[in-house]
Amino acid sequence: MQSKHRRIMRDQLDKTFETLSKIREVQPPVKGWLRAIREALGMSGKQLGERIGVSQPRVVQMEKDELGGALTLKTMRQVAEAMDCMFVYALVPRTSLEQTMQDQAKKVAVKRLSRTSHTMLLEDQQVSNDDQQKMLNAKMEDLIRELPKDFWSDK
Repeated sequence: MQSKHRRIMRDQLDKTFETLSKIREVQPPVKGWLRAIREALGMSGKQLGERIGVSQPRVVQMEKDELGGALTLKTMRQVAEAMDCMFVYALVPRTSLEQTMQDQAKKVAVKRLSRTSHTMLLEDQQVSNDDQQKMLNAKMEDLIRELPKDFWSDK
């Protein structure tokens, strides 16, 4: 995929994530969403089980599995529907996708430029801080545009 298209995709997704930013602050209830909502509705485990075609002990197990992260997305959707809820699944970046790209590009650029700086120091060709910053910014732009195969490698 071309660099321009990836940038447009990041921008579009970042706009979507702005509307979801409040989700970052939401913490699941201690008992989990399934049990908390079921109890708030006054629905027994047996009644919920009947609505989705499983036994009451299976409902208890599903509620435990949700807390442990072992419940499938498909099952979460089914149980949500049975309680007249909508199951929402999302990955929400901590910052923006653009900021994530910038941060990674800086890490890679610093690593690559440090080798060059070391060689220049040995050859007594030190550059000013201003020039170093310009070199760093240019390298970051190149990395984001070219997206080399090792861009996300932590090696």
